[in-house]
Amino acid sequence: MKRYINPSPEEWPEILKRPLFNATDLAGRVQGILDEIKAEGETAVRKYTEQFDGVVLQDLTVSEAEIDEAVGLTDPELKSAIENAAANILRFHAQQMQELTKVETSPGVICWQKSVAIEKVGLYIPGGSAPLFSTVLMLALPAKIAGCREIVLCTPPGKDGKINPAILFAAKLVGVTKIFKLGGVQAIGAMAYGAGDVPKVNKIFGPGNQYVMAAKQLVSISDVAIDMPAGPSEVAVMADDSANAAFVASDLLSQAEHGPDSQVILVSKSEKLISEVEVELEKQLNELSRAEIAVKALQNSVAIVLNSEFEMIEMINEYAPEHLIISMNNYLEVADKITNAGSVFLGNYTPESAGDYASGTNHTLPTNGWARSFSGVNLDSFIRKITFQEISRNGIQNLGPVIEIMAAAEQLDAHKNAVTLRLEEIKNKK
Repeated sequence: MKRYINPSPEEWPEILKRPLFNATDLAGRVQGILDEIKAEGETAVRKYTEQFDGVVLQDLTVSEAEIDEAVGLTDPELKSAIENAAANILRFHAQQMQELTKVETSPGVICWQKSVAIEKVGLYIPGGSAPLFSTVLMLALPAKIAGCREIVLCTPPGKDGKINPAILFAAKLVGVTKIFKLGGVQAIGAMAYGAGDVPKVNKIFGPGNQYVMAAKQLVSISDVAIDMPAGPSEVAVMADDSANAAFVASDLLSQAEHGPDSQVILVSKSEKLISEVEVELEKQLNELSRAEIAVKALQNSVAIVLNSEFEMIEMINEYAPEHLIISMNNYLEVADKITNAGSVFLGNYTPESAGDYASGTNHTLPTNGWARSFSGVNLDSFIRKITFQEISRNGIQNLGPVIEIMAAAEQLDAHKNAVTLRLEEIKNKK
């Protein structure tokens, strides 16, 4: 990690730059694949599955027999852990349901809002170097609570043409309706346009590599909604002398091991703590199976010593991290001043991995600074809200003149007339 001592605010944007990958012609290449899938459907999907995943599949659909086999292959201890996590995620997201409330905005004018589930949703679950069965829980459970009629899941097959058993176990547990052996751009294209047995969905969710993210953003222009724009995963840690250096290092590494383009940020007033964390990073790196990936991510990462708590808060709000860990004595007071973050983890005993797996909150979060304007996935992500209004005779008499004046001022005569005719009819009936 690069270390900076009391940089000026003018230097912060350069210090906090996210790592950039070589995107030369990325959008053009991805668009070409999407255009082919849109035109040729399953034929193109199969072609790119063979080309990118190195497997020729007889059937893209995961059968009930394959799911049952996967359930049998999943370790009982892992099953229990997944079920425990699912219960917590279900509990947290279920409380986000809102009751229908009718509001009388003025006498005789009643307005309300009704939540309606998105009918067909598509979930993309990465399955390469790290098969993210936890993401199945994070996406399918709120979809189920919302009442989505069809929950379609795509995840890449291995060279043997099979899906990781834990992904299939989690999918069965939470009620996914259709599962397909599809990864990468071809999965996004299939769900955006429909291809063979893969239905066209109304909204696509889930993380992925740069090609998946580019595909999601391209199909969102005119074909299908997506959960959010996103990039590589990231964490920021705010720490003071009350923090445990080993804990902080473990949190930084748990994010760094996601991928070489991940980024971790450590902000503190204590240069001593940062030195202790760097020692722990070296020690813990040697024990990681994904050490090589983590080392590359740490090259994109920085440790920053600032003069004051105020500056620490200002810097974090400017960075807008996907994950934020606050390991400080007064973490609740500091957290109250955080305005830009995807998900916040408070105190020495709240690792970011708790939110990744089992505490109950959602781990599908805005990255790359999008926390300034996007929320993480939640129940509302799977819901459309329709407004209703009902106006009585007395109501239109009370509100009508207001509408007439405003419509006339905007020179929209038909708008005004729609009210005037009603008022005249009421007047004539008296």
